[in-house]
Amino acid sequence: MTFFRAIPKLAVLVVLAFLAAGGPAAATDSRPAVHVLLATDRGDIEVVLYPDKAPLTAGNFLRYVDKGYFDGGGFYRVVRPDNDHGNPPISVIQGGPRPGTANKFPPIAHESTATSGLRHRDGTISMARGAIGTAGAEFFITIGDQPGLDAGGKRNADGQGFAAFGQVVRGMDVVRAINALKAASNGADPYTKGQVLIPPVIIKTARRVKTP
Repeated sequence: MTFFRAIPKLAVLVVLAFLAAGGPAAATDSRPAVHVLLATDRGDIEVVLYPDKAPLTAGNFLRYVDKGYFDGGGFYRVVRPDNDHGNPPISVIQGGPRPGTANKFPPIAHESTATSGLRHRDGTISMARGAIGTAGAEFFITIGDQPGLDAGGKRNADGQGFAAFGQVVRGMDVVRAINALKAASNGADPYTKGQVLIPPVIIKTARRVKTP
């Protein structure tokens, strides 16, 4: 798990214990938007991805979707102004694939919002990371506009922001409901105190969906 900075392995193991139920073709600028439905045990969240604007990031997410690695994963972290320990404070939910699949593919290069032209608006889906070039399968969805997560923002010390690659088009009520959940664990790191959901909200399936 990565996001504003690396989370200790102990915290990862705690969350994954509750989740356990047991080289892609690069997208090109001519590719159309792709819709993905995240069916959770709290309701459905549909996102549209932009391979034309963030080809590496959208393509990476889709290879995890197409392999079924998000099935049985979940949203395990909620960040809000009342429990945030970073600056500027933000509101997001963070999720990832099922145990044992987070590193099935190599990490990807960073596609900043300065390159993609995307911004962290209400309902933006973006990649979690530690250092530049470490993003893998962990992702987050924003609640409200979050300019501090864009390139040049102050949330990340390196000033490069996070790689936005899509937008929620249905199910923001589900996103907000998840974000409002009370975290049942303080985690193993003071930075994530009051943010870790145990049990997490399970992603039952993640699938591409056809649009009219």
